[in-house]
Amino acid sequence: MDILRFITAGSVDDGKSTLIGRLLYDSKSILQDQLEVLEKHSKNKNEDGVDLALLTDGLRAEREQGITIDVAYRYFSTAKRKFIIADAPGHVQYTRNMITGASNSDLMVILIDARKGVIEQTRRHSIIASLLKLKKVAVAINKMDMVDYSQEVFETIKADYTKIANSLGLNDVSYFPISALKGDNIVSVSSRTDWYEGESLLEYLEQVTLHDELNSGSRFQVQYVIRPQTEELHDYRGYAGQILSGQFRKGDKIHILPAGSTSEIAKIEINGIESNEVFEGQPAVIHITEDLDISRGDLFATGEQLPIIEKDLEVLLCWLDVKSLQPGNKYLLQQNSRLVKTVVKAVDYKINVNTLIQEKAEGEIKLNEIVKVTLRTAQPLVYDSFIDNKRTGSAILVDETSNSTVAACIIQ
Repeated sequence: MDILRFITAGSVDDGKSTLIGRLLYDSKSILQDQLEVLEKHSKNKNEDGVDLALLTDGLRAEREQGITIDVAYRYFSTAKRKFIIADAPGHVQYTRNMITGASNSDLMVILIDARKGVIEQTRRHSIIASLLKLKKVAVAINKMDMVDYSQEVFETIKADYTKIANSLGLNDVSYFPISALKGDNIVSVSSRTDWYEGESLLEYLEQVTLHDELNSGSRFQVQYVIRPQTEELHDYRGYAGQILSGQFRKGDKIHILPAGSTSEIAKIEINGIESNEVFEGQPAVIHITEDLDISRGDLFATGEQLPIIEKDLEVLLCWLDVKSLQPGNKYLLQQNSRLVKTVVKAVDYKINVNTLIQEKAEGEIKLNEIVKVTLRTAQPLVYDSFIDNKRTGSAILVDETSNSTVAACIIQ
């Protein structure tokens, strides 16, 4: 059974948390003790006597203020598929949190309040979907119960959003008239929208196909070199890590980067048991035939298109820190298990998140701004462009003094 990772996005009070709560509630993914706590703390109860938004709003400040601050991850499954949901904040000041959640998602569910239609935050989140190369977008036009399930309202919003999608190159967009509060068209098609001829949102999520177009070649990054040097395991040398993309088999010829060495896979271990192959997402210990100098952060790669090895790289960067970014600043660049020192050589331009227009970057780069920068690393970085491979084409910048994450990076 495969896993679908999706993020819900939208403006404040569009009903993202309620939608996720509805999916969890109707799919029977809530334990009895969770349900009891939910009923106890519910203020805005629905006809079932619970406030579904509380299932995702886990922080005390979120519950007290009725808003979503951090990205909340929830898990559920049906007979057809497993799901990991990221509930993104709707407030503008938390856009940075939304970007981190979207970077790990296969598709985005954008909620639009049927009473308000397409607004600025709708466009902002759609632009982020475009920047992160999300291939599929589901537009859930929520609160249809508050506009008397009007087909005219639905079609008007659909037409407005289609213009935005076309301008951003979002070509695979599906539309759903829903009520997260009442449950219309969430799990099953509602009779209250008899004019709607499509499927329910959950049916779409269960059946949507995920083309692995982004991953070029097989990639494995070393997290730890296992060398016990005991009498029993005198010659044991294994490289532990996770398969970032693709798959590896015993006997595969591999390139070890950035050194440029080549070798062959002699043995693969999963949970201490030998296996002939290992797939994307699985942790494993890989043994090779050659005795080479390999360290944490080194990459094993196969495929016709090998990763790029450079010190200078162009990066689309979302600034996450209250302290502004300036050219010349030094940081640590963390790419999975590889950590290298880097300096911001230049800020090339700033992207207007409302228009996608490239603007001249004048002055300091502030919180939530998206900019194109040129970085120079102290040691060569092994990477693919983000459009080819999300796992090796993304990174974060870390402040050397505070150890805080200050930027999310999309490598071009």
